[in-house]
Amino acid sequence: MLENFRRAMLFWWGLAIAFTLVVWSLYWPRTETQSIATPPLPALGAVIDATSVSGISSGAYMAGQFEMAHAKLVKGAAIIAGGPYGCSESVFADQMPGPGTAFLNLGKAVNGCMLDLLSAWGVGDPQNLADKAKARAAKGEIDPIADVVTDRVYLFSGKEDRTVVPAVVKRAAEFYRKLGVPDANIEVIDTIPAGHAFVTESEGAACDRSDEPYVVDCDYDQAGALLKHIYGPLQPPSNQPSGSYIEFDQRAYRQAPATDGLAQTGIVYVPAQCARAGGCRIHIAYHGCAQNRQAVGDRFIKGSGFARWADTNKLIVLFPEVATTVSNPQGCWDWWGYTGHDYLTRDAPQITAVRSMLDALKGGGSNS
Repeated sequence: MLENFRRAMLFWWGLAIAFTLVVWSLYWPRTETQSIATPPLPALGAVIDATSVSGISSGAYMAGQFEMAHAKLVKGAAIIAGGPYGCSESVFADQMPGPGTAFLNLGKAVNGCMLDLLSAWGVGDPQNLADKAKARAAKGEIDPIADVVTDRVYLFSGKEDRTVVPAVVKRAAEFYRKLGVPDANIEVIDTIPAGHAFVTESEGAACDRSDEPYVVDCDYDQAGALLKHIYGPLQPPSNQPSGSYIEFDQRAYRQAPATDGLAQTGIVYVPAQCARAGGCRIHIAYHGCAQNRQAVGDRFIKGSGFARWADTNKLIVLFPEVATTVSNPQGCWDWWGYTGHDYLTRDAPQITAVRSMLDALKGGGSNS
């Protein structure tokens, strides 16, 4: 009985959060810190048809959404503390105008796609979600499923994660299997006693922590592990990054700045060899909720370890940013529809913006 009471309380708590966020989005203005004379992305002649994506928490869901939308370009994805594509979409969402969609989806997202309290009602069912993804691909809203089937997919769940529970991540792995991704292409890591965080070999807080900056030391190089799973054998990482962390103006790539939730600036890491010549691949790293630069500075960007691997493997690392606002107080990527009904498709404002960033990095080189 106590367990049922706890589950009921968590369910209503999730709905209360959803209602509060929707009210904030309606009645409070969106604000951002102004940036001064920030340049756009450099044109580096990058090769964008071997792009990879990763993300943690809301960033994990966004990594999956970008992969599905642009599977022709994406070679592989890393889902860290995230669930299957489309998990939060309510069956009634399309019947609700405006913020009604976000309200319905967010309650489902918290209770079903994070805490796993709604599985008895079919929320997060991999077969159902795979069928919906195939239907969306058939309508041309995302790339063909055939392009997803060849991807390499890395999934991670910390044993001490109570924010996105391990069962949800397991359903993400099963979702890819239902799409037709072979087992040989799927790697699931769920034996490390990590909290809700990005895992490193030596940076961050104690392994089981789940608080800012959501980077923990578990004696495990997650950046290297996911990149090697996606790309195959790599050169050993550098001891110290020698490239450049470049702040760029995201406004040049935004289609709907009033509603897309993006911050005004993002970061791209450019190894010295990628600055000199074209031909480098791109990895997109999506931060989690409460992990953007407004919240934790550069501790995720520089503490994750991606730059060390990028230096020796001709890899540009793009760190796009979502803003912390009154309507999005945790600075989460949109995986429940706060930017509109198209949030799961190629036309989603955040997906469109990041796709334009890839084009910008491609421009200007002979190997593009």
